[in-house]
Amino acid sequence: MSSTAALTEALADGTVVLDGGMSNQLASAGHDLSDELWSARLLAEDPEAVTAAHLAYFEAGADVAITASYQATFEGFARRGIGRQDASGLLALSVECAREAARRARVSRPLWVAASVGPYGAMLADGSEYRGRYGLSVADLERFHRPRMEVLAAAAPDVLALETIPDTDEAEALVRALRGLGVPAWLSYSAAGDRTRAGQPLEDAFALAARADEVIAVGVNCCTPQDADHAVALAARVTGKPVVVYPNSGETWDAGARAWTGRPTFTASRVTGWRASGARLIGGCCRVGPETIAAVAGTLRTS
Repeated sequence: MSSTAALTEALADGTVVLDGGMSNQLASAGHDLSDELWSARLLAEDPEAVTAAHLAYFEAGADVAITASYQATFEGFARRGIGRQDASGLLALSVECAREAARRARVSRPLWVAASVGPYGAMLADGSEYRGRYGLSVADLERFHRPRMEVLAAAAPDVLALETIPDTDEAEALVRALRGLGVPAWLSYSAAGDRTRAGQPLEDAFALAARADEVIAVGVNCCTPQDADHAVALAARVTGKPVVVYPNSGETWDAGARAWTGRPTFTASRVTGWRASGARLIGGCCRVGPETIAAVAGTLRTS
């Protein structure tokens, strides 16, 4: 049985634990991420640091590592003077870093790799991934996403993580680009309340993914834990698919001060509610580190 098939079976049987934020783990290890490429820069400069970050999450209890390719695009690499062939190599390396961490992890349970595909706005590095509505057509967005999705799929991850998607146009483009790649995906929106970040009803956004056989899970990420509470049950009802949920810590990013403010509201006690509402892939996003993922894993495996 392939590991991809085993992941699909694991979702049918129970709950799978995702990792937490890649950027906060790298930053806590002393790496400077104040760059348009964000964590993807380290694929070129220090891939061992990326592997170490994945390893920390696996050993904390995560079953799935999400690769450092969220902000890795041909266009973004080109701005740094990295040509297309080398950029393809770095995209493939993001999958290999996660695989290497799985090989090193001192655990006996199955481990999987999800290749991150971030939104178009992540390439712009101007915060527009939290607004969507880029002024591009669905066909334009499909042409942007498909080449790097082909490279990532060729690196043989277990699943593609189409994540932090702000609107339904981009979701439609990604679902189209996914066809024929031979790798399943989850699709997770960035949400605020009962709407996508672009303002569309989440119910409509989830329904779009319900029709795609290649999409094995649907949900939200990079939102507040409170927004996740509502979204999980809605995604399960609309799609009938396993739900993926990995919100932020609950703190707020102050773009002017370039700092996080407020207090975390993500606690491990929340995850049993998400599971009861249909979540089968559960983890954390920005500011959620290995300690919290360990608590999440402990809660899910003992309750």
